[in-house]
Amino acid sequence: MSDDLRQTLLERAEEERVAFVNLQFTDVLGMVKTVTIPVSELEDALGHGVWFDGSSLEGFARMVESDMYLVPDPATYALIPWDKHEGLTTARLICNIYTPDGKPFAGDPRHVLTNALNQAAALGYGFNVAPELEFFLFKSNADGMPTPMVHDQASYFDLSTDQATLIRRQMVRALSQLGITAEAAHHEVAAGQHEIDLRYDGALRAADHTITARVALKAIAQLNGLYATFMPKPLAGVNGNGMHVHQSLVDLVTGQNVFNDPDDPYGLSPIAHHFIAGLLAHAPGMCAILAPLVNSYKRLVPGFEAPIYISWGRTNRSALVRVPRITTGRHQSTRVELRCPDPACNPYLAYAVMLVAGLDGIKRKLSLREASEEDLFHVDPRARGLATLPSSLGAALDALREDQVIMQALGPNAFERFVDAKQQEWESYRQHVSAWEIQRYLAIF
Repeated sequence: MSDDLRQTLLERAEEERVAFVNLQFTDVLGMVKTVTIPVSELEDALGHGVWFDGSSLEGFARMVESDMYLVPDPATYALIPWDKHEGLTTARLICNIYTPDGKPFAGDPRHVLTNALNQAAALGYGFNVAPELEFFLFKSNADGMPTPMVHDQASYFDLSTDQATLIRRQMVRALSQLGITAEAAHHEVAAGQHEIDLRYDGALRAADHTITARVALKAIAQLNGLYATFMPKPLAGVNGNGMHVHQSLVDLVTGQNVFNDPDDPYGLSPIAHHFIAGLLAHAPGMCAILAPLVNSYKRLVPGFEAPIYISWGRTNRSALVRVPRITTGRHQSTRVELRCPDPACNPYLAYAVMLVAGLDGIKRKLSLREASEEDLFHVDPRARGLATLPSSLGAALDALREDQVIMQALGPNAFERFVDAKQQEWESYRQHVSAWEIQRYLAIF
């Protein structure tokens, strides 16, 4: 970091009367971790980093290599809107993680995404993404704990019965104060379910924004006596929470969208065709990263607008990859939408594996099969030769272990730590006897 940049940041913190700074990073599962320092320590943190013990964090160092240090990224500086109390104003800086020898820590999810972006840059491409975050607002009990009681009974785009209109506006305002632009906010299909769409940005900033948005939305919900959950399927019998990710490649020299071809029936260039083919080819292998919970696979079932079949199309919302229509003359907006991710994923790892999967399709010039435009929930996909996504976290982990491209995208450190943690989650779930099983079987057998 240059002396001028460091001084500018220090002066800004002084002008904004910052008292504390949260140094933020994420573990391999995407959980936000924070070290708070008084602003008097900010200059030293910017110049030399802040040491911490990584051995106690999920997916980080073993005990014998526990010492690591955080290096703040000055581009991520922002005041925390809900934490501006007199004398306690707090700013936030997202950090990169380094080992004692001064090298980036291979298991840092932000570093994993940076590596993927460097691969794209070597081919002349930048990677832009825009996530659509879905979440439920639940009521809290007298102790402040969340309950499975939804906040309203509205449905898709409703206004008259939508009791969270003001809350969503508060959320959008908080995001704006954090430097994040929300392009749209609305009620979703299920009662108590909502969506906020973030503006297109470079993948690293987009991942930072995704992590920040999850924290911000929970904080604003809590201020309103509610609980915001990004759990993929918190309620049975209704739609779950997805995180559809719109994505495109740009030419780093010209800045032009390389997915666009106005002469193609779908408006897609050969590069875009290969990219989609790569997403489809590696969909099983990256599914554990994109849908990382046992609960994720209760969302990926027929009948609730979530994809199951490995297919693509435009009008077909049951397809895994959808090609949204664009306004005439706005070819820079050409993009593809991957619909299997959910908001419980680690966005750094998720965007990294999506990019590497697409790049593999480009490098190998994978061909793209015919689009599936009919509703696949009402036809026999087997007749079309369509494969399905993994039906459980266990199956998804098996597919991940078999996909060398996705394994290499994660790197040995992040891959091993992620799979270890998720295998433990899967084994714990397999051994659990649920209330449904007791109710179903106990009085019969």
